[in-house]
Amino acid sequence: MGMALATAACGSAPSGQFEFQEATVDAIQLGFRNGSLTSTALTRFYLDQIARLNPLLHAVIEVNPDALAQAARADAERAALGGRCAAGLHGVPVLVKDNIATRDRLNTTAGSLALLGSVVRRDAGVVARLRRAGAVILGKANPSEWSNFRPVESGWSARGGQTLVSNLIAINLW
Repeated sequence: MGMALATAACGSAPSGQFEFQEATVDAIQLGFRNGSLTSTALTRFYLDQIARLNPLLHAVIEVNPDALAQAARADAERAALGGRCAAGLHGVPVLVKDNIATRDRLNTTAGSLALLGSVVRRDAGVVARLRRAGAVILGKANPSEWSNFRPVESGWSARGGQTLVSNLIAINLW
């Protein structure tokens, strides 16, 4: 599907505070419902993790400048519904690969410098479905340039550089 949840999320801590570490969407939604987590806090956490880890991983090619506004809107919608979530991914930040069109102020380049400045007017079908499910578009993940359409080394793009697989790094970055 070309989509990845951003870095790591988490489960509920016994104290009622939300711990950010490998949560499922169900755990995130539970945190939203019980008030231990907001979409804004989760999005801010992911943006901070991207800022901290992306210089090493090169996994995210661009963050959405509107992500925090989308998260705040999800929080307001949830509050208006009495804490219930409007849809399954409501308020959950996601990344999409850079070859998938988004109508946000994000480039859609397939990792190529040749398409830098290509900001599209409408979402790809998968992004439209993500939005209908309530997802916050956090940004674009770094694909292999042209998504391996051309015979170039996998995991590399001119725009984003060589990516590293975060779960294979032998050091604890948390």
